[in-house]
Amino acid sequence: MFTNVKLKLFTFVNQNKAMDYLQLATQYLEPKLKGKYIHLETILPVLKSLNPYFEITEIGKSVQERVIHQVKIGTGKTKILMWSQMHGNESTTTKGLFDFFNFLQSDSEIANRIKSEYTLLCIPMLNPDGAFLYTRENANKVDLNRDAFNATQPEMQVLHSVYKSFQPDYCYNLHDQRTIFGTEGFNLPATISFLSPAYNEEREYNDVRLKAIHIINKMNIALQLYIPNQIGRFDDGYNINCTGDYFTTQNTPTILFEAGHYEDDYDRDVVRKYVFISLLSSFDASYENVIVNKELNNYLKIPQNNKCFYDFIYKNVKIIDNSEEKIINFAAQYTEVVQNGQLKFVASIVKIDDLQDFKGHLEYDCANGLFESKGRYFPKLEDKADFFINNLTEFNNGVKII
Repeated sequence: MFTNVKLKLFTFVNQNKAMDYLQLATQYLEPKLKGKYIHLETILPVLKSLNPYFEITEIGKSVQERVIHQVKIGTGKTKILMWSQMHGNESTTTKGLFDFFNFLQSDSEIANRIKSEYTLLCIPMLNPDGAFLYTRENANKVDLNRDAFNATQPEMQVLHSVYKSFQPDYCYNLHDQRTIFGTEGFNLPATISFLSPAYNEEREYNDVRLKAIHIINKMNIALQLYIPNQIGRFDDGYNINCTGDYFTTQNTPTILFEAGHYEDDYDRDVVRKYVFISLLSSFDASYENVIVNKELNNYLKIPQNNKCFYDFIYKNVKIIDNSEEKIINFAAQYTEVVQNGQLKFVASIVKIDDLQDFKGHLEYDCANGLFESKGRYFPKLEDKADFFINNLTEFNNGVKII
């Protein structure tokens, strides 16, 4: 009986904490940063607004001479180094980071505790050229997350310099992941995923990884109350050229954050709230000492990321191919392109049949209706997802027109 009461009390307390987290995420959301196309000119006005509260420093320049900034706040003993938009087209964590900055500007008890116990050094946009061009790579077409060991690029050289001078106790490596990922065993979108990167080919667990795992487990507990079974564990294959693996090899606990998909949230202005919750809950001081077996077991219970989603799946579609009628399924996926300064989502056909292990974020049952597009009665890979069913129901850019 006593155990049940304790369990109910624990659940009640944590549910209220979770409600507070979501309320804070909404309250401190930065209104100037919306959508996915976030670049240097977008964040500069917000950076300037932080000046009274934060130490803002220009720490280097990109290939195309765009400024790279660092944001420093706090006076505490434990030092955390964070960086976002290492991949220029991955901006969700940048938005969540600025939301977190807004919270830290407040005079709340939690914000003041974080600022007194931690020193945070954040690079909100490591790859400003890639952010402007909306590419994963930098202007030299180099993936910075494959340049950690050799540090051939100016942006990675900046990160190395900051890391060496700051000597962080922890690193937060902030990224986005594509809509294709779900949580293994649940086939729900992997809205947030984490990883404690490996330090060797054998992917063994040492004290460094376990320190990162301890924080991941705290964040997972907080997020499960909002998005149960939508938190994933990223693959830990070892690559010394990857930034997280490299810094873990340097004996710094490093956490990979991956902001993924949430239902109908292609702009990721909902997911940013879960990034905020992840960041805030990572600084929650009310936790037990690290118990190795318990921590590792809890971490390994987080389902792995699984490539099991397409943006659209169309089921029971009749086609005519070489005068033969067939019933098939096919899938379409968005490609993101910047046109005239605006981000556009362009849906193209990417997979025909062999979809039994996949789900669509949006699924249509075409009820054996006949496919038609451009005078053809069968879908073609890489075509835009513009077509008719039975010459009556129109699909434009993947979506059924009602």
